[in-house]
Amino acid sequence: MVDNAVQAYITATAARLTADGCDVHTEDWHGTAVLVGYRSDFRVQWMATKLHLLTIVAPASDVTMADAESFTKAAFAYAETRKGQWRGFQSGVAVFPGLVGTHVDPAAMAWAQKQQLLHFASMARPVVVDVTAGTVGCYRRTPALGFVYAGHLRRKLDAYFPAPGRQGALGGS
Repeated sequence: MVDNAVQAYITATAARLTADGCDVHTEDWHGTAVLVGYRSDFRVQWMATKLHLLTIVAPASDVTMADAESFTKAAFAYAETRKGQWRGFQSGVAVFPGLVGTHVDPAAMAWAQKQQLLHFASMARPVVVDVTAGTVGCYRRTPALGFVYAGHLRRKLDAYFPAPGRQGALGGS
């Protein structure tokens, strides 16, 4: 059973994604309703590339590091299958795999904050949200690989995953 606070956060995330122009739907992943948001953006300053951004959010009660890693790998594979067939040809893929729970293990929080997983012309920035503690863990630095997208991805992370309790207005694009 999904906790009310977890479901409320995911519902609010769907609204934030929609308000930002994402196509939003829910899919069944092995018996769990998973929120999927998609948008693409083209910028000349990104070396004239199009970035396909998928945000994939699932409920959890307790989030461990193993849970975060496993969900990130599954979301990464999903994103590359859906939008990655032409990546590298003026096209890239980014995915925010988000687990929202009532308790996030400190190791999972630390893992999400230091991780940006990379494949050829694609990246994943895991997100863990603890609705009880009111915290969000995700990678917000500027990496050497994919640095041209860093500011854009930080703005989207801030807009889509505010700290629980501060789920107000959508940030800029």
